Amino acid sequence: MDSFGPGPRPRVAVSSCLLGAPVRYNGGHSRYRFLTDELDRHVDWVPVCPEAEIGLGVPRETLRLERTGAGTRVVASRSGADHTDDLRAVADRHLARLRDADGYVLKNKSPSCGLFALPVFAGGQRVDGRGRGAFAERLVELLPLLPVEEQGRLTDPGLREHFVERVFAHARLRALLAPGWRPRDLVAFHARHKVQLMAHSPDGYREAGRIVADAGARPRAEVAADYAASFQRTLGLVATPGRHVNALQHLFGMVSPHLDATRRHDVLDAIERYRTGRVPLSVPVALIRHHCAGERVEWACAQTYLDPYPDDLRLRNTVPAPA
Repeated sequence: MDSFGPGPRPRVAVSSCLLGAPVRYNGGHSRYRFLTDELDRHVDWVPVCPEAEIGLGVPRETLRLERTGAGTRVVASRSGADHTDDLRAVADRHLARLRDADGYVLKNKSPSCGLFALPVFAGGQRVDGRGRGAFAERLVELLPLLPVEEQGRLTDPGLREHFVERVFAHARLRALLAPGWRPRDLVAFHARHKVQLMAHSPDGYREAGRIVADAGARPRAEVAADYAASFQRTLGLVATPGRHVNALQHLFGMVSPHLDATRRHDVLDAIERYRTGRVPLSVPVALIRHHCAGERVEWACAQTYLDPYPDDLRLRNTVPAPA
């Protein structure tokens, strides 16, 4: 069985500085090698720098979040100029093309792009560390189901794997729902994603399935919107080790009748070793994928759970805590 098969190439929006563009306040960049050296081979970038786009020069005075009577604002540290509304408006201007994006990677610790835990000041003193950049805040208001992550959090193997998985699934969904899709296409798509969805939420899988069951009796645009929302909400939930074990056992049940006792034992042992935190998820997945391909178990071979993204991204290689 091939590794990651042909599929739609994701479009990922990104803070320009993370790709090496010298647009930071000090004239430098924040090139992030996971993006430029690994993910770059598999996606098309949509670079955006909100601060440069609103006309702030390079270099420029630093910005910070300031608590005021009008709420939290983005102000220049020396001049006190308020850039909040202009930064939020950048997200609105890009909305049309961001609707066609499959994910967004934002620069962390940025008063425009930071998603989490930014310092907020009042009267020259730090008052809390719960701020969010003005552009980032508007982005998630406009596109709440878009896979969005910030650079700093992507150093965590679990968060990185989850984000990349969502990006590639989003790209497949976008390709499916292009003009001209038919209810039977949706049925096939949902069937291919069964195990992947169940690894995140069995309830979410069933909810999406009810939408699929009614696809032929409702307006096409309404079905597409409802299914996309359900699909994205489900994959937005973290797949726990316990749910992964359930997914692996489900796939094992499909291939088990084709295996002899020794090979069945090998697969079950790999699943148990993953469950008890002794091997990464990639070990039982590779073994099941190998046997499904060798025994031509077509339904299992087609499951996106076995190939959610290109293998060379090496994202299932961390040993988890025991399930």
